[in-house]
Amino acid sequence: MKYIAIDLGLKRIGLAYSAHKDLVNPLRAVERKNRDQAARDVKKVLDEWEVDAVVVGIPMGGGSEDEMRRRVAHFMNLVGFKGEIFYQDESNSSVEAESMMRGEIKYIRDGRIDSISAMIILQRFLKRLLVNAVNI
Repeated sequence: MKYIAIDLGLKRIGLAYSAHKDLVNPLRAVERKNRDQAARDVKKVLDEWEVDAVVVGIPMGGGSEDEMRRRVAHFMNLVGFKGEIFYQDESNSSVEAESMMRGEIKYIRDGRIDSISAMIILQRFLKRLLVNAVNI
C-alpha cells in the first residue's frame, strides 16, 4: 500500500510518503493560504503519488480529539480523497521533529518541521501496523 501522512496545520500542511513499511520520506509541505487552495494542493499530491490511504495526525486522548476528527473529516471531504483515512496520535511529533533538526538546519518556517512531523506520524502508524500484524 502507498500512504501519505498529513500533519494538518493552520499555516502549513506537512506531508510524508511511504510505499514500503520501512521507508518514509518527508515531502514538500503545502503552504495554506485558505482551505480550498490547501485542499486542491493536497489533492494534487495524493493524485501524483497515487496513494491508497492517508494517515492524519491528531492529538488523541484529550478533550480536542473529537473536534480534530471533525475538522480533519471536513478537510478530507474538501480534498475529495476516496481511499482509506486513518488517524494516528501526533502527540509530540513536532517537538521530536524540531529536535531532529536542531543544529542541522537553520530553523526556517518553510514547512520542513511540518513534513518531518508527518514523517514521524507515518512511521508511528506503520510501526503500529507491523506490531498488530505480528500479534495476529
